Amino acid sequence: MLTIPSMWNIIISTIVFVITVWYLARLLNEHGMPKGITHGLLVFVLAYVVSWASGELVDWSMERMYGPEPISEAQKNLNEALDILKANDITSP
Repeated sequence: MLTIPSMWNIIISTIVFVITVWYLARLLNEHGMPKGITHGLLVFVLAYVVSWASGELVDWSMERMYGPEPISEAQKNLNEALDILKANDITSP
């Protein structure tokens, strides 16, 4: 289920993204890959994946240390509404 990331997730994944972009751009330049769209897209995608993984690791470690976060009232209401729709065989168009 989709959940809102924690503040630590956002902070650490942003820092990791910036560091990864710097490192990958430098690494690709040293290996002679010319700058261009492919170079920039490769750096962005790889930095995104590393940043996402670090954020997931932060959320996983926070859940291991402090337990799962309680479900918010809005999420409970949404789950109840979806259950009512399923019970009445109402589906989206």
